[in-house]
Amino acid sequence: MVNTFLAHDLLWGMTLEQLPADAPSWVIESISAGQPVVVRRALSAPDHVAVGVRGRLREQRYAALMSFASISRCVTPEALCQVSIDRDLPAVHALHQLRPMLDVCGWAWGVSGSAGFELASGVQALHEGSDLDLILRTPQPLERSRAQGLVKVLDTAGCQVDMQLQTPFGAVALREWASPARRVLLKNATQAGLVIDPWNPQEHAA
Repeated sequence: MVNTFLAHDLLWGMTLEQLPADAPSWVIESISAGQPVVVRRALSAPDHVAVGVRGRLREQRYAALMSFASISRCVTPEALCQVSIDRDLPAVHALHQLRPMLDVCGWAWGVSGSAGFELASGVQALHEGSDLDLILRTPQPLERSRAQGLVKVLDTAGCQVDMQLQTPFGAVALREWASPARRVLLKNATQAGLVIDPWNPQEHAA
């Protein structure tokens, strides 16, 4: 079966039997509660997908593998664009503020991180100091000048907003692509490396 799931997708159906025997208690609690896991960038067997389990604390992240057969539901970051929650938090306000501007940017975008997790699951994951994590699907190159303009838009929000550009070859941070740096860090399922062009990673810096 071809892995059609992308990094940041949320999956339901993970079972305790798929966890290693030494999995931390908080991981067992999360899976027992029926919480989703998030697809991560890593290689896996053809009938499995690499996922991460989230805990209540920021440092509680656990890498695992989930079988395709157990997946009961998938929610993509894009599916969360218009989902709202009634919580008085900077990240929630930032999403409300940025949504109209992102809707007309010409690219598919989505919500990931703690905000995406809470929007999709209803489990409170955001707090007063949470960043807002977003993704932008960029199958075609995004000019660096346009990236700089997008950063200016994100910086009008009332909290830190981090956006990842999802290229056909992996992900790169918008802020890094908008910077003067000649090379930027591109992350994919097998490695993370510095490239000149995230849409043409074979072009190496001298």
